[in-house]
Amino acid sequence: MSDVRVSNWLTPIVSISAGLLAVSGTFVAAGIISEHQERYAVAVALTHGDASKALPLLRKYGCSGCHSIPGAPGADGQVGGPLSGLSGRVYIGGVLTNSPDNLVEWIVAPQRFSPNTAMPITGITESEARDVAAYLYQR
Repeated sequence: MSDVRVSNWLTPIVSISAGLLAVSGTFVAAGIISEHQERYAVAVALTHGDASKALPLLRKYGCSGCHSIPGAPGADGQVGGPLSGLSGRVYIGGVLTNSPDNLVEWIVAPQRFSPNTAMPITGITESEARDVAAYLYQR
């Protein structure tokens, strides 16, 4: 594999990791929040969403019917892939490099990136998708 391909492949991971380190370092240095609160703060900083609003959205737009989603009651679907550990993945939907903006765009309009995906366009807004992305990145 060439250096260019490796760096292109690593760019989204390095970008997310750098953001996580920068934001989490501030909170860890202060020693004032728990690990869960730290993950929450990092996810919110990366996505500009509000993870606390996500659970009703996951039900409203049917996400929990197709995906297993940690921490979401009744989200045990087997149609789509499990959404645990999403922040550590290289790709979203097998086609987009994993970044907060790409995740939001995928949630809003998956067919734009993968015309044959089984994931439907649900009508979720960009703002709501940012809330869902914040929730998923903290898990």
